[in-house]
Amino acid sequence: MFKLIYRKYGQGIRWKDDILSGLTVALALVPEAVAFAFVAGVDPLVGLYAAFFVGLITAAIGGRPGMISGATGAMAVVMTSVVILFGIQYLFAAVIIAGILQILAGVFKMGRFIRILPHPVMLGFVNGLAIVIGLAQFGQFKTNEKVVYDAAQGFVVQGDWLSLTSGPMLIMAGLILLTMLISHFLPKFTRAVPAPLVAIVLATCLVQFTSLESKTVADVVNSQRALQEEKAVKTAEFAAVRDTLVMGDVQAKADAIAARPITAEELGEIPQGLKAGLPQFNIPAIDFKDSDALKAILFLGLTLASIGLVESLMTLSLIDELTETRGSSNRECIGQGTANIVTGFFGGMGGCAMIGQSMININSGGRGRLSGISAAVLLLGFIMFAPQYIEMIPIAALIGVMFMVVIATFEWSSLRLIGKVPATDLWVIFAVSAITVFFHNLALAVGVGIIISALTYAWQRAKEMKLDLHEEKEGERHYKLRGPLFFGSIQQFKELFDPANDPDDIYVSFRRSKVCDHSAIEAIHSVSEKYRSKGKRLHLTHLDPVCSKVLQKAGDIVEKEYFAKVSSGH
Repeated sequence: MFKLIYRKYGQGIRWKDDILSGLTVALALVPEAVAFAFVAGVDPLVGLYAAFFVGLITAAIGGRPGMISGATGAMAVVMTSVVILFGIQYLFAAVIIAGILQILAGVFKMGRFIRILPHPVMLGFVNGLAIVIGLAQFGQFKTNEKVVYDAAQGFVVQGDWLSLTSGPMLIMAGLILLTMLISHFLPKFTRAVPAPLVAIVLATCLVQFTSLESKTVADVVNSQRALQEEKAVKTAEFAAVRDTLVMGDVQAKADAIAARPITAEELGEIPQGLKAGLPQFNIPAIDFKDSDALKAILFLGLTLASIGLVESLMTLSLIDELTETRGSSNRECIGQGTANIVTGFFGGMGGCAMIGQSMININSGGRGRLSGISAAVLLLGFIMFAPQYIEMIPIAALIGVMFMVVIATFEWSSLRLIGKVPATDLWVIFAVSAITVFFHNLALAVGVGIIISALTYAWQRAKEMKLDLHEEKEGERHYKLRGPLFFGSIQQFKELFDPANDPDDIYVSFRRSKVCDHSAIEAIHSVSEKYRSKGKRLHLTHLDPVCSKVLQKAGDIVEKEYFAKVSSGH
């Protein structure tokens, strides 16, 4: 059986490496899926089911062997408003819509456009995502978490930072350091077992079999569930009285509700731990007559599809570069879309490629499809049959693993580019990184980076437009045009000519220039009309065949008499 699996999914990598790497990834997926579920305002199992379905399906049919997918923070942060306003069923519907849009992107081969991304955009994306992954770990360094009211965000969970000299902080720091040291140095001696897996197991043994006490996965899941339920109860209580309050009393009443101790009866029965059964098929129950809700899920679906594809395809490009192989971007679009559709019908929050877990997988030796498949299957197996083993893992060990991912992901070479590359490229790197960090919107960050790069390129190319006098005869003047004629250079093109002082016939050679777009055609027509109004003629010569075809297609814009001048033997 293993030989069959190997032949089908191994792709030349030993199945043992893929399975061991998959085990490491499965352990690292748990805290991320749980954390992002709470960000989205849903139960941890919704995030874990998403990690299983998205991870399994993309690994099996996606376009990049060795890449890991699951619930991600980039998608989670945009889900919150729909969950709060309309409920979790509408989130599932939006995830299904996102999956359909992603499949359409793959069918129409839109994934190939990721190949034209400027390198500074890729650097900014990688650096920004590394910072986001790193900052996300610091939420575990808090204690005394409670529900408070914020005028901008409503009821939120906040806590106090652990004291640097406190016992819990020192133990966490020690476990993090131990995990990082093992992850860094063990591969120098042996690669028989993934170093992060050894680090996680050793840290877990230290906490479980010694007097050391440190926060575990179970502690985080149970406390966060209770806090989320308390937040929901107090939000509903405040909503019931808010309309009766005058403006000056809103903050005081909200603070009073936030500070009020909550009873066990109000919280109800809160599930404990990660124990779960098989996910159940469910068609999202939404009201098709609610136009506001439908608009919200359509917009969210489009947002999730774009963010998911951007993160997945850019992670694919990064893995391509690291492994010196090439994945299929269009196939990845279809794989991600299929995974999200299935996830939506089985109660998952959707997801996309995870750069952190993908780096763990690649660095642990997982290169084939079996690594992603085993990670997903092992994850589901743990939460169904052995959740206690996941729950006992100290959070500090997983933080240490993710810190090593941050160090490996960040492009440190980009810091040495200052003074060696154009300033605009540095600004692109900075802008993409900053937007990724502060807005957690990868689609926006990449879009801004592309726009800056494109406008910079257009500006530089526009400055290449020159008009050289080549020859002058009785009643004629011959020019040579240099540089592309497109929307960015048309103004400069128009300023190069002097119809009032030029002779009757002006010949412009396009041997070193091209007519690129509609704006260029309009500019040529405008200059030609100025000469015509003064009884003079503009002739274009040495046009590239492609440029001639562009002008011929513009028959309704440029007059037929003008065409005769363009093609009359010149």
